[in-house]
Amino acid sequence: MVGVGTVERRVLVVEDERVIAEAVAARLRGEGFRVQVVGDGPGAVAAARQDPPDVVVLDVMLPGFDGLEVCRRIQAERPVPVLMLTARGDETDLLVGLAVGADDYMAKPFSMRELTARVHALLRRASQTAAAKPEALHVGDLEINQAERRVLRGGTEVHLTPTEFDLLVHLAGRPRTVLPRERLLADVWGWADASGTRTVDSHVKALRRKLGADLIRTVHGVGYALEVDR
Repeated sequence: MVGVGTVERRVLVVEDERVIAEAVAARLRGEGFRVQVVGDGPGAVAAARQDPPDVVVLDVMLPGFDGLEVCRRIQAERPVPVLMLTARGDETDLLVGLAVGADDYMAKPFSMRELTARVHALLRRASQTAAAKPEALHVGDLEINQAERRVLRGGTEVHLTPTEFDLLVHLAGRPRTVLPRERLLADVWGWADASGTRTVDSHVKALRRKLGADLIRTVHGVGYALEVDR
């Protein structure tokens, strides 16, 4: 049974390894999702265009063109939650994936139970964002228009991915307050455990790169705080 709403949600699984693709699809169908499986980059972009998914489970290494390019093209047409899969654990790959619009990242081999939990969390967060009627935030020289999902710093607009935006809003709503990684995982990603703290760290690095290294302070062993002038 699908855990988000009563409408059957569609998942696009993009994976060229047949055994993995079939296992992921079977598990997601068992959760009540409608699943389409595609094995290459061009086919993934075409499938997303023809029948827009609610969430994409996307392998990085694909024939045609890779998952990073798939994510970039899909997000350019219509924002959608993306969970990227990779056999590589390189930090650069992770940051590039987040930069092109991925919301979450899992390294192979992975637990099917964790994968389905993360898919449910992505859908929950997308539903909550769509239902909200948010206010604009002004923190220092940072302007956040939540209704339009636009961010300006010092009057200059900065493009953020959906997850980067949600993380920034969460930090900006409590300026100078240190928020633990575990709390950010629960509130922004909807995870009930602390297994994804590396994901939080990588998104913070992306925000610093785009908005300035001075904006977010690290409290080692605890978490992060948005720094603004008093």
